[in-house]
Amino acid sequence: RTEHVRLDVYGMDGRLVRRLVNDNAEAGRHEVTWRGTDQHGRRVATGAYFYVLQADDFRQVRKMMLVK
Repeated sequence: RTEHVRLDVYGMDGRLVRRLVNDNAEAGRHEVTWRGTDQHGRRVATGAYFYVLQADDFRQVRKMMLVK
């Protein structure tokens, strides 16, 4: 079923770096590419970040590494 989906990238300090998805999406597999930039299009530093994926009452938080 279609649900509202949000995918955000946060720095290790908890600040929002980039909102990648904030839209309705159908069930199924989807792919999103983050090019290592913030909300203003500026490149961010190499290092660890968190992403938060939310869809309806589902919420997943994972750590990722940005390597340039």
